[in-house]
Amino acid sequence: MSLGLTLAVLGAAIATIAGVGSAIGVGIAGEAADGVMSGDKVSFGSTLVLQALPGTQGIYGMVIAILILTKIGILGGNLVNVSTPQGLAFLFAGVPIGVVGIVSGYTQGRAAAAGMQLISKKDGALGNAIIYAVMVETYAILAFIISFLMYNGVQIG
Repeated sequence: MSLGLTLAVLGAAIATIAGVGSAIGVGIAGEAADGVMSGDKVSFGSTLVLQALPGTQGIYGMVIAILILTKIGILGGNLVNVSTPQGLAFLFAGVPIGVVGIVSGYTQGRAAAAGMQLISKKDGALGNAIIYAVMVETYAILAFIISFLMYNGVQIG
């Protein structure tokens, strides 16, 4: 395997690290859900919506990784010649969503957990709780866009 191909695969791996933030965030929100579900005021559906929100960062990272692996031929079985500069470009394309995904997944899980406390104490506050958690999502989306634009700028073949 060439250095360029190795660097590109590493970029895909870094992008998938966003899933670490999602796993942590979903876990934090799940713990909070278990706590607030012990009362009678909060429905399972309300907590499930909030718990699912931090999972998106992992999806964004996976999409970037699949795009990279497809473009270089790892997925599909037709490996292409990837130069070292192209490999570096793919490596750097995986960094924004990988790094921001970890941080935003974790912090979105905390925001969702706080939202669960809110809905357990105040009727009709689910929309507010979702908005607070989704505000964190903005930065994951921005990182995804930057990673996608960087990926898209690499020309192969």
